[in-house]
Amino acid sequence: MPSSLPPGSAVPAAVLCAAVLHALWNAMAHRITDKLVGFTLINLAYTGCAAVMVCFVPLPEAGAWPFILASAALEVLSQLFLLRAYQLGDFGQMYPIARGTAPLLVAVASVTLLGQSLAAAELAGVLVISAGLAGLAFANGRPGRAQLPALAAAVATGVVIAGYTVVDGTGVHRSQTVIGYIAWLFLCQGPVLPLLALARRGRPLLAQLKPACGIGLTGGVISLTAYGLVIWAQAHGDLATIAALRETSILIAALIATLLFRERFGRLRLTAGAAVLAGIVVLELAHP
Repeated sequence: MPSSLPPGSAVPAAVLCAAVLHALWNAMAHRITDKLVGFTLINLAYTGCAAVMVCFVPLPEAGAWPFILASAALEVLSQLFLLRAYQLGDFGQMYPIARGTAPLLVAVASVTLLGQSLAAAELAGVLVISAGLAGLAFANGRPGRAQLPALAAAVATGVVIAGYTVVDGTGVHRSQTVIGYIAWLFLCQGPVLPLLALARRGRPLLAQLKPACGIGLTGGVISLTAYGLVIWAQAHGDLATIAALRETSILIAALIATLLFRERFGRLRLTAGAAVLAGIVVLELAHP
């Protein structure tokens, strides 16, 4: 671990950059018509990049490996849920629900499981952000019964995201190497989904990958970069605050949904977005 802490603005800047990249790779994954193909290519990019990285980075300490393996399993599970949500629902609704479920759960877990404490203002910021994200998700009205499977998949994604956020927040501190933790995490998780896709589709999968190869592999590199920035931030900052700041990716996703996918961005979504920004300001002012 580094002997000195980064400047106070470095952690939030890294997380906000990661938020933009995270929304971007999700949009790229959603744009690929065959969602299984898209997520397979993203994970192939994980595997290739991580295989190179592990040759040049320190090996994580022994105490970090249970967390690396647990996080890799949760990452795969979250992608399977997210894949299903994108198959069944719209990007502008599924992404906010998937991402918006996590911050409050992470805040609760950081206090109850990890023994961290949140100031009243920080807790208020997390709650305001969560409320704003919910508003973004449901701004078009209450979903009908036909949408319940998609919503269930999106909520399940958020629950798993909260789980691996807490796992990584602890594991990266025990690894004594942020970049080593990242490299081995992605090398462990990367091959799993492609192998599952190959088992399901067989040899035709190889031909199915070719048309989307460029956008899928690029999305994987962007995703790995975004996650690496968050892991670095978790090594230097407060877990719940980082998790909440990370969810500003929903604002970027809302803009992408409007401009790229031509989904509606009305007054209620603008109000909810303002609530998210207000929560971020509260968190930044409250956090030393």
